[in-house]
Amino acid sequence: MSHQETTQVEETAQSSAVPPDLAGQQRRGALLAGLAVLFFATSPVLVRLADPLSPYEKTAGRLAVAALALWLVLRVQRVPLRLTRRDLPLFAGIGLIAALHFVAYVASLNFTTIAHSLAIVYTAPIFVALFSAWFLHEPIRPRQWLGVLVAVLGVAILAGFEPNWNSRMAVGDLLALLSAITFGLYSVAGRRQRSNYPLFPYAIAVYGLAALWVLPAALANFTPAGYTLGPLLAVLALGLVPLGVGHTLYNAAVRLTHATTANLIATQEVTLGILLGALILGETPKLNEMAGALVTLIGIVLVLV
Repeated sequence: MSHQETTQVEETAQSSAVPPDLAGQQRRGALLAGLAVLFFATSPVLVRLADPLSPYEKTAGRLAVAALALWLVLRVQRVPLRLTRRDLPLFAGIGLIAALHFVAYVASLNFTTIAHSLAIVYTAPIFVALFSAWFLHEPIRPRQWLGVLVAVLGVAILAGFEPNWNSRMAVGDLLALLSAITFGLYSVAGRRQRSNYPLFPYAIAVYGLAALWVLPAALANFTPAGYTLGPLLAVLALGLVPLGVGHTLYNAAVRLTHATTANLIATQEVTLGILLGALILGETPKLNEMAGALVTLIGIVLVLV
């Protein structure tokens, strides 16, 4: 091979390689998504502990708590919110998507088991992949597509055959599917706005406006018996832990790495959520649920390696 040909090969290899700073950024994004899972996983247990409040009350409460908590952080740091009236239509749209995601997810847990709900919700990687390609023009490599399919297969194995499936569970399944689709849109929206708005102002606006979207339904479904110490503490924890910390870390992750990668890592909420459900609520995982979690991890490795 001539010197000129060797130089051309080297230049081609360098141009196709991932820049070191970009690779480091993607690793940080994956780490943040992994940390987010630890906080996400508390959500299904806390949702159950917030009974008998309605799904709307739980959702509006947790969103308002998260928005207020992040706003207080900005106040302590003396950082301005820097959002204008011109930004409201955009954030109202994203807030509506977030509101639909959270309401559908919380409501699904009223109709089905934690494992079944989470398994369907985390078909979201399919929708994230599609929406990222359509809206962000972020191509997915063949191996990543394989990882998506394997991860979703793992979630399907985890859900397993439900012998007690009935019309009530069908409603829960449809709500979980709606939550999956809106989670895909929510993930892509967060990545698309990463260079336009700082993380905390973005999260405060989305959570706050989502709470306002849900508020009328929460008032219409007011549950006086639910306003006791236990449910109120559960809603407070829902706002601070899985949402205030978990979803904010997730929004940070999708700013640094591909939304599909972040979402696939987030599927491990299924695994941890089931374990916490077993430990705290006595919902013992079945063999197929444990096998599904392992297959899902294999899918994630295919995407990340």
